[in-house]
Amino acid sequence: MNRWLKGLILTYLSLLFFGSFVAVGALWVRAFESTFPFIYKLEMFLYYFFAGAIGGSLRHLYMFCSHYMKNELHDYREWMMYIFYPIFATGTAVVAVTLIQSGLFLIEFSDFKQAPFGQISLAFFVGFGFNRFLIKLNQVSKNIFKPNN
Repeated sequence: MNRWLKGLILTYLSLLFFGSFVAVGALWVRAFESTFPFIYKLEMFLYYFFAGAIGGSLRHLYMFCSHYMKNELHDYREWMMYIFYPIFATGTAVVAVTLIQSGLFLIEFSDFKQAPFGQISLAFFVGFGFNRFLIKLNQVSKNIFKPNN
């Protein structure tokens, strides 16, 4: 991998990681409400989205730095993983929380007045281990939709 591509990926993952924290903070203090009055309708999904982004970018920052330190960044196909997996993790985190809140999976969250901390935490974990979550989701899907014999 070229040096400039390594720098670009590191910058991208760092901006995604820290930018998601800034976005969550801005949501928390309601910085967007005056500019975007409809944001309150999407607020919970945005928390899950950015928690998934934090988890996905954290994992891939770690993986990128680990491979960089071991001088293992030679395959040009790997840059696709570092760019797209954190993006996939954001949507997957939102879907995971939605599946659980729909009652499809038996996980119960505690209610807090300020924010849905359990759901946000789950979104982070799904973002962090999104490929493992997809494997489990695929197994559940096979079980639900298997043909009747």
